[in-house]
Amino acid sequence: MGIGRWLAAGVGLAAIGGAVAYAQYRNIETPDHDVLMTDGDFELRQYAPMIVAEVTHTGSRDRASSAGFRRLAAYIFAEDRPGSGANADESIEMTAPVMQDRVGEDEKIAMTSPVLQDSKGGDEWRTRFVMPSEYSMAELPTPPADITLAEVPRRRVAALRFSGNPSEADLIVMETRLEDWIETQGFTRKGGVGYAFYDAPMVPGPLRRNEVLIEVE
Repeated sequence: MGIGRWLAAGVGLAAIGGAVAYAQYRNIETPDHDVLMTDGDFELRQYAPMIVAEVTHTGSRDRASSAGFRRLAAYIFAEDRPGSGANADESIEMTAPVMQDRVGEDEKIAMTSPVLQDSKGGDEWRTRFVMPSEYSMAELPTPPADITLAEVPRRRVAALRFSGNPSEADLIVMETRLEDWIETQGFTRKGGVGYAFYDAPMVPGPLRRNEVLIEVE
């Protein structure tokens, strides 16, 4: 088989693997919410209360996301936990999306546009996994010291959905679009900007689901 055919076969296998991962991720649990309004790629949602496992890291968003994902995965798959507490050895099902926001972002909501993060900067980023709805706080295994279990109350959120593998510049464009939509609709912004990523890394960009989220009154 020539090099071209090997490359074509490799691309085909990668596409199949990505499609399988896409299908698998579409079958996992996502946070319970009602869609109150739809306007193209924009939505206004009412989220039910949820429990999240969260961890923070300092640095660029990409590095913090990677580090946060690894730490939270080690917790839910029972690879790193204290040796006591409820269900200490029980693996927890993965859910979607993986959520991320900048720590202290709520204090910056008066800014007219987000600031592009310096890849060498010291921003602190929070990565969150939503816990399956079957668990109460008491039923979740005790996490390691650097991971916190938190209850997120019922909230109303403006969301903008888009595909691809977004760069920092792409995220800023999407944030600006969502902020403009919120203003156009006459909503009152309540929180900072968050991101939601629904798919495994091997899923092709056009099939990926990403969102920018901002809590509103």
